[in-house]
Amino acid sequence: MTLWTSAEAAAATNGRATKEWQANGVSIDTRTLQPGDLFVALKAARDGHDFVAQALEKGAGAALVSHVPDGVDDTAPLLVVDDVQKALEDLGQAARDRTAARVVGVTGSVGKTSTKEMLASVLKTQGRTHASVASYNNHWGVPLTLARMPRDTEFAVIEIGMNHPGEIAPLARQARPHVALVTTVAAVHLEAFESVAGIAREKAAIFEGLTEGGTAIVNADIEHADILRDCAKKQRYNVVEFGRNASDYVLGEINPSANSVHATATAGGQPIAFEVDTAGTHFAMNGLGALAACVAMGVDLDRAIDGLRRWSPVKGRGVRELIALQTGGQIELLDDSYNANPTSMEAALDVLAASHGARRIAFLGDMKELGAHEMAMHADMAAISAMERVDQVHCIGPLMKALHQALPEDKRGLWSETSAEMADHLPDLVRDGDAVLAKGSLSMALAAIVDGLRKMGHGGALDS
Repeated sequence: MTLWTSAEAAAATNGRATKEWQANGVSIDTRTLQPGDLFVALKAARDGHDFVAQALEKGAGAALVSHVPDGVDDTAPLLVVDDVQKALEDLGQAARDRTAARVVGVTGSVGKTSTKEMLASVLKTQGRTHASVASYNNHWGVPLTLARMPRDTEFAVIEIGMNHPGEIAPLARQARPHVALVTTVAAVHLEAFESVAGIAREKAAIFEGLTEGGTAIVNADIEHADILRDCAKKQRYNVVEFGRNASDYVLGEINPSANSVHATATAGGQPIAFEVDTAGTHFAMNGLGALAACVAMGVDLDRAIDGLRRWSPVKGRGVRELIALQTGGQIELLDDSYNANPTSMEAALDVLAASHGARRIAFLGDMKELGAHEMAMHADMAAISAMERVDQVHCIGPLMKALHQALPEDKRGLWSETSAEMADHLPDLVRDGDAVLAKGSLSMALAAIVDGLRKMGHGGALDS
């Protein structure tokens, strides 16, 4: 199916097409580009114009550029614009304008990607659904997601993130969601904010993009829920709350098992029960928020509960595997290596502590962007309750040295500067029967630990 013609894209961006062309998708990376994609030559760490020739050789339908790059003939299929980033945003707006899709926007300090995937899993059972890929939630990820949206989309799930003040509102205005969900507010990106209250105000900015009559979904249990409520009510949007202290979707009992979480709640005063197919009690809260958002999108609650069962974590965000060791026996791996902050770290350690491994082993990397108190926040992890049930903690990075020093001697494992250095020691640190957690900020490359563990055997998805 054609996503963009040269005439449509030129009209949307006020650009000039060098010839007629059609594109079936939109790409910003030649490594993942598919034949027929429109390649967008963004300037980031490197200038995308340097890769236009390669993109065309790989079968790109056209390239979006600000000038004809060196080595590219001016008769090549190009769309020439003044500013490539602005043109990508224009494409996103044109795609949003031409669809009748119901749109839900998701943000939050913790859990936004998992909740986005939960929403997509539910909505896919109800109609043609388009959702953000991976964590495409920034100044290029949001317009790219919108620009990729087919015109016959019925439901869209747009993830919106931030690192600094003022980022969320313009992205929310691009997405123009009918429903906006804030999963939680926590001490993340404190380098750029004076307080958690400041983070709450930034998260609440997602409501500035809501369409007329839109619905704000608010976690009632967080410390600064009042900031979220007040922002939504000030703009006269509907407010729906979820959580133990909520007025709408009230979380009841949570019953975790080794592979899933069963929970009860009341919705509009009516009792419900739902299941999330992964370990971790925090997923029950995310699941309840997703149910609330789906109902606000027009999905029947019973169908939403059934659709939620179809969700499972994505790579690096809580995926559980059994790895059969080449030396005999097996280990259980909890791969939560994509990102980390104090809130998500505590949740992941809770999951590890509840596992049935003969030993519970954690490989923990630095948590970044925590501001002036980052060393203390790392050291404080030694005192959380889950640590009592963890047998050994191996620490990676200069910030995690604070935790390493704060741990009791019987729990203190190795410390290393990098994940690659720690990975060299894995055969000596892990043995048959262990349950193993890998978690840290993305820049700490805990994927090296995950890959190293998998190389010790043959990984496979854990049956649930």
